[in-house]
Amino acid sequence: MNNLNFKHLRYFWMVGKTGSIARASEQLYLSPQSISVQLGDLENSLGVQLFRKVGRGLELTDMGRRVFSYADEIFSLGNELLEVAQLQQVRKSIPFRIGITDSVPKSLAYRVIEPVLHMDEPIRLICREGKLADLLSEMSVNQIDLVIADRPMPSNLNVRAYNHLLGESKLAIFATKNLIDTQSEKSFPKVLHNAPFLMPGEDFAFQKKLLSWMESKKIYPNVVGEFDDSALLKSFGQAGAGFFAGSDIIADYICRQYEVERLGQVEAVTEQLYAITTERRLTHPAVVSIVKATAEVFSD
Repeated sequence: MNNLNFKHLRYFWMVGKTGSIARASEQLYLSPQSISVQLGDLENSLGVQLFRKVGRGLELTDMGRRVFSYADEIFSLGNELLEVAQLQQVRKSIPFRIGITDSVPKSLAYRVIEPVLHMDEPIRLICREGKLADLLSEMSVNQIDLVIADRPMPSNLNVRAYNHLLGESKLAIFATKNLIDTQSEKSFPKVLHNAPFLMPGEDFAFQKKLLSWMESKKIYPNVVGEFDDSALLKSFGQAGAGFFAGSDIIADYICRQYEVERLGQVEAVTEQLYAITTERRLTHPAVVSIVKATAEVFSD
């Protein structure tokens, strides 16, 4: 195979980004015919088909999507290189990459991360969301500096990292006023028995403890949905689909943001917040800032 022609690769990348040869030609100041010819040269060079015709348009093939992901990374790095070269006399922010698990409340994550933006040393936050195992895998190859999760790193994962407990909060139960009114003859927590309930998924560290608490109280709600994402769960709660659990430490925010009311506290169950890093001791200035902010949040 010939050496990769980066000019052809850039034309392919632009077509993939804009969605059509016509729009790419406007961005590149080239004729559509010229781009089409050079896309063909790239496909011949790689020995794969990158696009397929769909109606009057084009869509990436499976291999095309893989090549596009590589091209996207190559040219993103190229753009960063240009920034460094062009702004070498300007104080440039340092990237700090944070992974946040789906189950961590986004409002809580924001409150503990936001102070990083106000550090003396300029930091450019790169936040990624996903499953804990996936984020830890990225950390193992230095693609993430810190993972914020509601549980410690599982012991069965072969990742050299350390757990740092940032704080913990009791759980509270929330619902819309209309839903609460339909159960007004019952006191908390009996109000949950046979009532529609939005259950956190298995990715939530407190799910099993919540179920055990319900069992101990002889409370058996009607689970109408199970959610792995905390924001989506609360959005269904806002729509009145069911009662739901959330961190009591951000109860005021939940009530205000999702237009719900707090029924009561689940004292037997806590939600924890962990920082998982490759550092045994927390010395990175951004991580220290997060630890300090978390301590203030959980002391409120």
